[in-house]
Amino acid sequence: MINKRVANVEEALQDIADNVTIMLGGFGLCGIPENSINELVRKNISGLTCISNNAGVDDFGLGLLLKKRQIKKMISSYVGENAEFERQMLSGELDVELTPQGTLAEKCRAAQVGIPAFFTPAGYGTEVAEGKEVRVFHGKPHILEQAFEADFAIVKAWKGDEAGNLIFKGTARNFNACMAGAAKVTIAEVEELVPAGQLDPNEIHVPGIFVKRIFQGEKYEKRIEQRTVRAKS
Repeated sequence: MINKRVANVEEALQDIADNVTIMLGGFGLCGIPENSINELVRKNISGLTCISNNAGVDDFGLGLLLKKRQIKKMISSYVGENAEFERQMLSGELDVELTPQGTLAEKCRAAQVGIPAFFTPAGYGTEVAEGKEVRVFHGKPHILEQAFEADFAIVKAWKGDEAGNLIFKGTARNFNACMAGAAKVTIAEVEELVPAGQLDPNEIHVPGIFVKRIFQGEKYEKRIEQRTVRAKS
């Protein structure tokens, strides 16, 4: 069995250079690859095209890359929590491709399983459909969407083993599961890394065949994006 463990985040991301396309797992701030994002910031890589459901917040997650102008294009579904994202988009500094959330997920999954394109009704009649092929199925118009083509996919899991098998916890499964294996190279950071054979095969969400490198992260903040509490009575 191939041992895919690397020593740290620096080794895991050593070959990521300027002007690459990267998928990044997570939903809001849940399940984002915090260590890897911080390393991209430290490496000061620029010209990035990032595929992610959202763009983090101003001082955390992908917001840190936006703050340093390291991202040239964002392909996302929901970006409403980041003021810097809004400023860069409205000023024309940032190229933005907004994608319906289900389409975003399916474009990842299609790439993961080797499907080059698919038809979907989502977005028909809107700017999303401009320039795309339209076909009618069962009397309903559908637009042709291309699967993503990314250089790297960076995902975050709760637990993994040295063979690259991954287990996600709760809603952190989100986009991480469909992005693993959807790029030329998938890198996984995990909260707990164990020897191969210690995970229950029935609990594994993503098999190691999809993962190229895996490392154990540290100092996870796991912030809450919108804290809501009940008022005192």
